[in-house]
Amino acid sequence: MYYFDHSATTPINPLVLELMTEVQKNTYGNPSSIHSAGREAKIIIEKARQEIANAINAEPFQIYFTSGGTESNNHVLWSLVSIKNAHIITNVIEHPAILKVLEYLEPYGLKNTLINVNKNGLVNLKDLESQITKETRLVSIMFANNEIGTIQPLRKINKIIKGKNILFHTDAVQCLGKIKVDVKELDVDFLSLSAHKFHGPKGIGILYVKNKKDISSLIIGGSQEGGLRGGTENVASIAGAGLAAKLSVKNLKENSKKLKDLKTFFIKELISFFPKIIINGDLIDSLPGLVNISFPGFRSDILLAKLDRVNIAVSSGTACGAGDVKPSPVLSAIGLDIKLNLSSLRFSFGSTNTMAEVKILLKELKIILNI
Repeated sequence: MYYFDHSATTPINPLVLELMTEVQKNTYGNPSSIHSAGREAKIIIEKARQEIANAINAEPFQIYFTSGGTESNNHVLWSLVSIKNAHIITNVIEHPAILKVLEYLEPYGLKNTLINVNKNGLVNLKDLESQITKETRLVSIMFANNEIGTIQPLRKINKIIKGKNILFHTDAVQCLGKIKVDVKELDVDFLSLSAHKFHGPKGIGILYVKNKKDISSLIIGGSQEGGLRGGTENVASIAGAGLAAKLSVKNLKENSKKLKDLKTFFIKELISFFPKIIINGDLIDSLPGLVNISFPGFRSDILLAKLDRVNIAVSSGTACGAGDVKPSPVLSAIGLDIKLNLSSLRFSFGSTNTMAEVKILLKELKIILNI
């Protein structure tokens, strides 16, 4: 298969799979046990914690393992339930793991404000500043959008909320291995990651917490993860996440350039034979390798199905279920009408893609578009 859906998930790195297999086979002790088998498992976890900390310029004690980006986001938001009349600011194109959680938390007294974005998907900073109240306790803004790739100005946002007793969270699930993720430079209080987005295993996530006092437990049980997440740790997946993080930043500049080159070539060649395309999102402040494109006159679900028939995997910009095609809320938020919304595809290239594969994608698109 020609796989161009790396923003959905990435193929696991063979070295990561090899390590996980070895751990599953040989390291079966409970990390909480004091015998040698338990200590061996604990050492593996702490090594992975160090590797992830190194990858994002954090301290090991600031890294907590979760089941994925969704849980990491939930953990941050649920921690505010105990604060009376707490107010959260986010934006209209956040991932459902933020927006749906905030909607669910409203009956618990947690108030929220969704700020708008411009046609490129960038948050309105003046709108954000105007919505801050004395009850605002958290601002949560995604580092880079998963559908259109727009990178948000986190440093500018930080300047707005600095000194106002407001915590700052970012969902950076799409970023590691594509752009630099440095928690000290970003100066965020919380940051969410998911290993399967950077060639690690599914079912394991990371939550960076600057100060432990600013968060409470979500999963109650044992004293694992510094008492913030009960439950016996998934040692093999944690090991895999650590190695995947280490590998993802090892050749970051080279990989980022490769993704940018693939994206630039794809857009240029596509425009040459189908100039009517509309590129959604910000082309400058955007993730390398991710591009969302509308094909006027062509339904995205039909394009996707035709590409799938020739063994090419991409993603629709719409949510499809039970034969019902619905507009993407993200594309609606940046101003696309329903017809363009329903004609959009997301192409997300990865480190395993080659220029030859992109040329095959272009060739098949040309055939499908009857050009």
